[in-house]
Amino acid sequence: MTTLLIHGGTVVNPTGPTRQDVLVEGETVAALLAPGSALATAVHSGAVRPDRVIDATGRYVIPGGVDVHTHMEMPFGGTRASDTFETGTRAAAWGGTTTIVDFAVQTRGQRVQDQLALWHAKAAGNCAVDYAFHQIIGDVNDESLKAMSELIDSGVTSFKLFMAYPGVFLSDDGQIVRAMRAAAGNGALIMMHAENGPVIDVLVRQALSEGRTGPYHHGTTRPWQTEQEATHRAIMLADLTGAPLYVVHVSARQALARVAEARDAGQNVFAETCPHYLYLSLEEQLGARSAQWGEFEGAKWVCSTPLRARSEGHQEALWRHLRTGDVTAVSTDHCPFCMTDQKELGRGDFSRIPNGIGGVEHRLDLMFQGVKEDRLSLGRWVEVCCAAPARMFGLYGRKGVIAPGADADIVVYDPDGHTSFGLGPGRSHHMNMDHSAWEGWEIDGHVDVVLSRGTVIKDESGYVGRPAHGRFVRRGLSQNLI
Repeated sequence: MTTLLIHGGTVVNPTGPTRQDVLVEGETVAALLAPGSALATAVHSGAVRPDRVIDATGRYVIPGGVDVHTHMEMPFGGTRASDTFETGTRAAAWGGTTTIVDFAVQTRGQRVQDQLALWHAKAAGNCAVDYAFHQIIGDVNDESLKAMSELIDSGVTSFKLFMAYPGVFLSDDGQIVRAMRAAAGNGALIMMHAENGPVIDVLVRQALSEGRTGPYHHGTTRPWQTEQEATHRAIMLADLTGAPLYVVHVSARQALARVAEARDAGQNVFAETCPHYLYLSLEEQLGARSAQWGEFEGAKWVCSTPLRARSEGHQEALWRHLRTGDVTAVSTDHCPFCMTDQKELGRGDFSRIPNGIGGVEHRLDLMFQGVKEDRLSLGRWVEVCCAAPARMFGLYGRKGVIAPGADADIVVYDPDGHTSFGLGPGRSHHMNMDHSAWEGWEIDGHVDVVLSRGTVIKDESGYVGRPAHGRFVRRGLSQNLI
């Protein structure tokens, strides 16, 4: 069995930073070596000789990132997400994410088990990093409810419902209650896209009839009230049924306030947000213009829930709740589309723009800026990007932490390094897109080395992994529930 030593760095787990070396045997962490310990002395004296040594002096050694919200190859709006499992997980590796949890999709008339099998077929042999699945239930019926328990046995323990997209994914309140009752009985976690879809559809039709057709109006027709109302309704239905609830991609401060109230009352309610909601805005991005695209430039940032107005204070509120713990985890909702032939399907009708932003490569760097700007501690950075998502979705202990027995998913991160986002030479962009949502951003920090289960898949020379390295990970039930 090969051994590897990461020497001289500062290990950062959710509990904070500690000067330690990390000894890896095969695919797992064998030991954390405190300076001056007997094992550390044996290693450094040559009595124990690792097969490889990585010098991490002056750098942080953190668990591999766990991104629990990605959409590789997802069909949407007459097209599909532009990243395959191969290209998307390679980009994840570049950015220090070593585990993704993607969504298998069931819509009306489809059998849940068949759709999960389809997603397994897409991913198998094509992933650079480890992967797991959630299951979207777009057709709540007797058969799909029975399938939930079957999927739990196969390591798929979370199920996503939608309160938006009538005619495609929308579940009415009765269907939501049925699914939540099933989850309350079998231990599954209900994930919720919380927007009032029927109301949004009315606002969209009104805007289009009045000639408001540009990308900016994607945001104005999905106002914060539709997110707050749906979030509150989902929380009340979860309280009624006793089901745990995880609200995905929260963007409105009013919706997050409802989550905070439920958590203060002791309810099993959790929220995630995404870097684009922390940094970007309705005014600056959805309202952007360019020489190439004119007002359609804003289509690059069309996603749902939408980017919120900076003037309304959403971004600062999200940072505050992230720091205090009411936001449990940060994911990317990575759902990339190219402008050419994909986003431009919505020219003249914003409702036809495929919804999604690409970001699986940039999450660790963007959230490290929170550390640089004194918004987050080092431990909280690792918590929201690695440990908390792993714990939320039944992966912790194996993923999300550097500890003996854990998978050796490890990132050597240079806090004094620099990363330039965007397309072009010298910039970090490896997602299969013809644009970058983060074009021109300059980041203090750099992912230097990435290990997945003890294998170096990215080093200072670049990506050195392979598509078939990643394995499917069977998840347990959420480790956050009481």
